[in-house]
Amino acid sequence: MWELVLTLVPFAVSMAATPGPNNVLVAASAANFGVRRTLPAVLGVVAGFGLMILLVGLGLGAVLEHYPAVHEALRYLGAAYLLYLAWRIATATGGGALAAGARPPGLVEAALFQWVNPKAWIVALGAIATFTVAGENLAWQALVIALVFVAVALPSVGAWALIGAGAARLLATPARLRWFNYAMAALLVLSIATLFS
Repeated sequence: MWELVLTLVPFAVSMAATPGPNNVLVAASAANFGVRRTLPAVLGVVAGFGLMILLVGLGLGAVLEHYPAVHEALRYLGAAYLLYLAWRIATATGGGALAAGARPPGLVEAALFQWVNPKAWIVALGAIATFTVAGENLAWQALVIALVFVAVALPSVGAWALIGAGAARLLATPARLRWFNYAMAALLVLSIATLFS
């Protein structure tokens, strides 16, 4: 088991710490709403992704291979949701001038986001395929992989919240914040290309 953990940690760090829809979402939220109001989103990303890895390891990946129509529907649902999030980020006003009703993504919303996040699917399927050993207890291996990702993702995604909050200080004018939000929204839109490539 320790061999699994030691080989998995570098992969988990590289996947959790690099830019992707989760980290863009968290950084943009922290830039607009602050770290404290973004913490539920951080926890939602971490918990939702850990659960996704566990369920993929327990057989969800095989179900999606067996029912390609479900997989295809998830791709289009994911693209639509990423466009919705990009629009929310692009239209956020941030700072003390938050629009009425504007709010950061919550714990449940961020957890559910994992199911339409293309990078999350690629990483979850790749981790289970690469780091499990045939003939051994697959449920136990999936649980270990999920726990390693949770342990690595919490500080990694949290760091992106701090990066977003730090960027907010540099984006003190409404025009700068607006351009930052446009850039974050554009990154989310670009991530849709991975769904259809």
